[in-house]
Amino acid sequence: MILFPAIDLKAGQVVRLAEGEMNRATVYGDDPGARARLFGEAGATHLHVVDLDGAFAGTARNADAVASILASFPGHVQLGGGIRTRADIDRWLDAGVWRVVIGTAALEQPDLVRTAAAAHPGRIVVAVDARGGMVATRGWANVTDVAVADLARRFEDAGVAALLFTDVGRDGLLKGVNLDATVALAKAVSIPVIASGGAAGIEDIRAVAEAGLAGVIVGRAIYDGRIDMAEALAVGRP
Repeated sequence: MILFPAIDLKAGQVVRLAEGEMNRATVYGDDPGARARLFGEAGATHLHVVDLDGAFAGTARNADAVASILASFPGHVQLGGGIRTRADIDRWLDAGVWRVVIGTAALEQPDLVRTAAAAHPGRIVVAVDARGGMVATRGWANVTDVAVADLARRFEDAGVAALLFTDVGRDGLLKGVNLDATVALAKAVSIPVIASGGAAGIEDIRAVAEAGLAGVIVGRAIYDGRIDMAEALAVGRP
């Protein structure tokens, strides 16, 4: 299981949102590169980075901040937020991003995911973001009538590296990972699933590992000191 510390970007700052709402942001610093370096020094091998402004705008808005993270972090960087064209995908992968995360475009342009996954094996992740079990898009602002499992099954044979499942109603609130829903999704498809949203303590990390999920993204709980990085990383090691 991979532990992904999260760096969410808003106006060049490191923030955490509550339930994906931009007006409920807590700022944790104004130097994303320095934050990435600290995670690397603490032993993290992977990061999950989101351009929040880009997710709403539909195009990159924090490119300089992402560049500073790539220059500062020695491991693998997974990036999402506003990546909705093939040019966006190719540009970020060429820039050194390990995997790109496609959310809104996965629902609206499924062929984009398929062709990108074929061109970049193992480097495309589909974000399955949910409010009440239904897919949320465009920075989680729009809730569709598409069920989470239905979206995931569309990419069963597409060759994507993983699904990233986020329970938006728990994100940034320290309510605990929605393990039941995440495991249900993992059982519905053969694609590896990464858990996101709500991790509050080391027990969440252990539960995700014991469930056999591919990874877990942790944000506020690390920033607030509720989860010790070394302990969490040790849980994820085989």
